[in-house]
Amino acid sequence: MSRKLNILMVASEMAPFAKEGGLADVVSSLARELVDMGHDVRVVIPKYKTIEHQGGNITLAVGHVSVPMGVIGDMGCAIWQCPIVDAQDGGEPPLAKKGDEPPLAKRGGGGVVYTVEHHQYFSRDGGFYSNINGDGYMDNDNRFVFLSRASLELCKHVGFRPDCIHVHDWHTAAIPVLVNTDYRDEPLIGNSATLLTIHNLQHQGEFYEGLMDVLGIGWGHFNYMELEKDGNTDLLKGGIYHATIVNTVSERYARQIQTPEFGFGLDGVLRDRASDLYGIINGVNYREWNPQTDSLIAANYDVDDLSGKSVCKADLQGCLGLPKRPDVPIIGLITRLVKQKGIDVLAEAIYRLMELDIQIVLLGTGEVWANFYFGDLPRQYPDKFGCHIGYDNTLAHKIEAGSDFFLMPSSFEPCGLNQMYSLRYGTLPIVRAVGGLDDTVDNLNVEANTGTGFKFYDLTAGALVDTVGWAVYTYYNDKDTMAGLIQRAMERRFSWADVAVKYVALYEKAIVNRQGGMIS
Repeated sequence: MSRKLNILMVASEMAPFAKEGGLADVVSSLARELVDMGHDVRVVIPKYKTIEHQGGNITLAVGHVSVPMGVIGDMGCAIWQCPIVDAQDGGEPPLAKKGDEPPLAKRGGGGVVYTVEHHQYFSRDGGFYSNINGDGYMDNDNRFVFLSRASLELCKHVGFRPDCIHVHDWHTAAIPVLVNTDYRDEPLIGNSATLLTIHNLQHQGEFYEGLMDVLGIGWGHFNYMELEKDGNTDLLKGGIYHATIVNTVSERYARQIQTPEFGFGLDGVLRDRASDLYGIINGVNYREWNPQTDSLIAANYDVDDLSGKSVCKADLQGCLGLPKRPDVPIIGLITRLVKQKGIDVLAEAIYRLMELDIQIVLLGTGEVWANFYFGDLPRQYPDKFGCHIGYDNTLAHKIEAGSDFFLMPSSFEPCGLNQMYSLRYGTLPIVRAVGGLDDTVDNLNVEANTGTGFKFYDLTAGALVDTVGWAVYTYYNDKDTMAGLIQRAMERRFSWADVAVKYVALYEKAIVNRQGGMIS
């Protein structure tokens, strides 16, 4: 099939309008690449309070949309629209040389972002999902069922017939369920294929059983195959069952989530959908993450002239109050301080790591104990450990550019982005071989002269320490191997243009599957 597709994409975030995590960047970059390819892309997100203050080209699309909410009754919303603007693009030449500029974005037109305005649900002073104290909103179930239904009702108001509806994570996983039930006879929607992308299986949208009355599709769908899990309504489970095709953000993660270790109770339903389950690695926004052009680092550099990296290293040491030693390897971490990221294992290993002749720099925030634990280490090791609790985008760029290694000891990792940023910056990843980390980092093989980083497999402090020790030994004792690693790492690319082609192939497959092999 080779034709322009009508794609409806629904998500809880999209950069630059609303961003709390990597999902926003994925939706933004993918949508823009699809537009460049000539497809008609309509993205629907909530109109959060922060969007109200952005101004720009946001105009009213539909003054009133009535959204059926089951036992709650019909609720109204307004829909605003904005062109898919040229921001944070992912383009870069396959192997850019020093002095090359990334090409201008290829805007193809034909892309719209719709924002769903409902003050009670979305215009709040806290975050998108939780209040200012970090507690999840008690009505998150109703909020995102509302977003899902409003997106489908919008199609009727603007006359948009999606060939494929692409939904992301639990927040919009009700849409495949609704397409197969309440909307199956709707002329514009009933024949649409659906693609559900799982960015993190740990978060499933699991709520009390009474959510079935809000969904309004009938209690017959509250069963162990569809929406029921442990007596609750699980939106992601329902989406997995009903979606035409399901994908995750790496091939390795797609396989791992079919096992009890990584499946979070949904490995059975995922095994049932194995023939329709795919993995596609996310791309990288090389307009932002590129040492050749990065305006946030002390000096630019590239694979054929690394002199600027030593300048960045000294700058990073100065920023975090560490001695400016050009000879010591710096190991960087930019992470949420939560168990998923392996910070409990790092905490267990830290005193053994501090016995090595290294410096560690950490940027992140998360669980309270971890904030205090890692935040206190600079006092104990003022010459070896630098830390900033919180997030600082400029410092994140400085860590990528100024570090020699980048550590990611994750317990699971659907895709990961920082290891891909690190490759581009010649900052060699040290990763646990799970999910996207395993797919994007090639383990060093000295004899074959291959590899782009260092991997370990067991989630233990011992394995972490041994692998860091291996990397540090290589740094001090094998300069030729280090040089080869850095060159191969910096030449790797993860292009959003390539990613978009793979998603179009999934859309086309989903359309074929939905229509029983017949394309209209």
